[in-house]
Amino acid sequence: MNAMQGQHTPRTVSPGAKTQMLDVLSFLDEFGDELEAAFDLFAPNPHLRMALHLLQSHFEGRTITPTALIDASRVPYATANRRLKEMLGAGLIEQRPRTRTGKSFSLHPSEKLLSQWVQLSGRVRRIAEERFGGRDTDTEARDYYFGGSYADAKPIPPLNVLPEPLKVSGGIRVLVHGDPTFMVMKNLKRQFEQAIGTPINQRAFSIDRLRGEGLRNAERATSRYDIVAVDLPWIGDFAERGVLMPLDEAMDIARLDPADFHTAGWKAAHWGGRAYGVPAQTTPELLFYRRDLFARAGLEPPTTTAAMLDAARRLNDPRRGMHGIAWNAARGTALGHTVLMTMADFGQPVLDLPRIAGGFDTDALARGGYRATIDTETGLQAAEFLLELMQYSPPDILSMSWYERVRPYAAGKVAMAYGYTLLAPYFERDESSPAYGQTGYLPHPAGPGASQIAPVGGYVMGIPANLAPERVPAAVEALCVFTSAEAQKLYVLNGSRTNPRYSVAADAEVRRTSPIFDAVDAMSWRDEMQFWPRPPVPEICDIIQICGEEFHDMLRGITPARDALRQAQRRADALIRPRDT
Repeated sequence: MNAMQGQHTPRTVSPGAKTQMLDVLSFLDEFGDELEAAFDLFAPNPHLRMALHLLQSHFEGRTITPTALIDASRVPYATANRRLKEMLGAGLIEQRPRTRTGKSFSLHPSEKLLSQWVQLSGRVRRIAEERFGGRDTDTEARDYYFGGSYADAKPIPPLNVLPEPLKVSGGIRVLVHGDPTFMVMKNLKRQFEQAIGTPINQRAFSIDRLRGEGLRNAERATSRYDIVAVDLPWIGDFAERGVLMPLDEAMDIARLDPADFHTAGWKAAHWGGRAYGVPAQTTPELLFYRRDLFARAGLEPPTTTAAMLDAARRLNDPRRGMHGIAWNAARGTALGHTVLMTMADFGQPVLDLPRIAGGFDTDALARGGYRATIDTETGLQAAEFLLELMQYSPPDILSMSWYERVRPYAAGKVAMAYGYTLLAPYFERDESSPAYGQTGYLPHPAGPGASQIAPVGGYVMGIPANLAPERVPAAVEALCVFTSAEAQKLYVLNGSRTNPRYSVAADAEVRRTSPIFDAVDAMSWRDEMQFWPRPPVPEICDIIQICGEEFHDMLRGITPARDALRQAQRRADALIRPRDT
C-alpha cells in the first residue's frame, strides 16, 4: 500500500461522462482562442492557459512535464517560466519526482486548484445555460456533477481488503460522535476489520463530550486514539491548539481524490490553507416538509422565510395535535446553531467575513482580524423571525435539540422541521411514519434580499498531533479506507443519509436508497451548500454557546430582542482575542 502513496490513477469513466467532464475546459480554451484572434490587443493569459492544459491532462490521465506546460502558455519561454513559478508559489501546482534522483518531475493540479476549478466550472456552465438555454437532455450528462472529479457512470465496487493487513499494536483506535452514521460504521465493524486486517476499537460520545475528550486527549503525552472525529466548526480551534496533525505531514493528500468531495465539506476541513481532516460526513441542514400536507393545503414548497411562516401558520393546528414546525431551540449549543444559521438565512454571517461571489470568504480566518456581527439590523430580523416561529412550534420547543426536533416530524406531529440529512432515517426507513415517502427536501428558506443556502454540518476524521510516530502510517491507511468512496457507499446502503463524495451520490444503487442524495447534489451544484454560517474560528463554540443562552432568554420572554443582541455582541467581543493580521 505504501508503494502506491503519491500515485493517483483516474477511475475509468464512460465516454459520455468523460466528454461532459472536459466540456467546460474545452469551452474556456476555445473561447480564449476566439478572443485572442478577434482583438489585436488581447494577449494570451499564460496563467489561464497553463491551468486549463494542466487540468485537461489531469482528467485524461496524461503526465505533464514543465516543458509541456510552458509550451501550452503561448507566451515566450522566460515569461511562461516566471508564471509557472508564480503558480507553484501560489500552491496551484504540485511537483512530483519522476526519478529517484529527483532531477525530473511531473506537474499536477493541487487540491487548491481542483477545488477552485470545481466552483468555476459549475458557475460557467450554469451561466451559459441561463443565458443561452440548451440544458442537457442526455441522462448521463444531467447526472454528472463537475464536483466529482471522475464521477463514475459505473457503480462503486464493494469495499476491498488491503493487500497487507495493518500491523499496529492493539488495533486501530477511533473516537467518534454517537450519531446514526458513525453507529452504522460500528455495526459494520467486522467488515472493516477484515478490510484493514486488524481490530477496530471505537468509542462514541455526545457532541459536547466528544469535544471535551478530544481536548483532553491532546494534553496527554501520547494520544489514546489513532483517528478522531471532529465537528466542522472545531477545525480552527483544534488546529490552533495543536490537537490535530496537518494531513500533509502524514500523507500525500492526492490519495484522497480531493475534487471528489463536496466543495463546501472539503473546504471546511481546512485551516490556514491546510487540511486537518478528511470529510467523513457531509450533512447539510435542510428544511424537511410534508409534501402531502402542503398539497392538501394548496401550498407551494417555501423558498422564503415569509412563505415558510405562512405555511407554518396555516398548517399549525394544536387542537388536532399538529404544529407548524420544529427546530433547535434548547438552551446553549442547540439554539446557538439555530441563531447562526438563521442570521445566515437573512444574508449575514456571525463574523464580519468578506463577501465573495456565492457567499463569504473564510480563507483568511487563520490570520485573525475578524469581529462578531450579532447586534445588527440583520441580527434583529433573525431574532424577530425566531420569535414569530415560536407561535407555530410545539409547546416544548424550548427544550428541543438535534433529535427531538425530528422525532415529532417522523411521528406526524409537525408539518416541517429543520434537520440534518443524517436524521432522515427516522422517517425514511420507518414505513409506519406519516412522513415516510411524503418528505420533500429544501435548502433553508431565505430572508428578504438573501439567497437560499444549505448550511453544511458533519464531521471530518483526523489524526491526533500527539499520535505515536510509529502508529501514523497505519492510521493513514485506515483513514483512507474509512473515508473512501467504497466505504461511504457501504454506510449509505446500511442506513446512513450523509455522504461527502460526488461519486457516491452518482452511484445508481445509492441514489435508489433515498431522494435526499439527488436533492443534496443539486444544492451543491447550485452553490447552495455553504459552511460559512458557522465559521471554524477558535472562538466559535463559545460564540454559539453565548447566542444559545442570550436568545433563549429572549424566546422565554425574559429579555427584549434588542437587549439580547446587545448582550450577545458584548460577550462575543470580549471573547475574540486580537491577533496579528
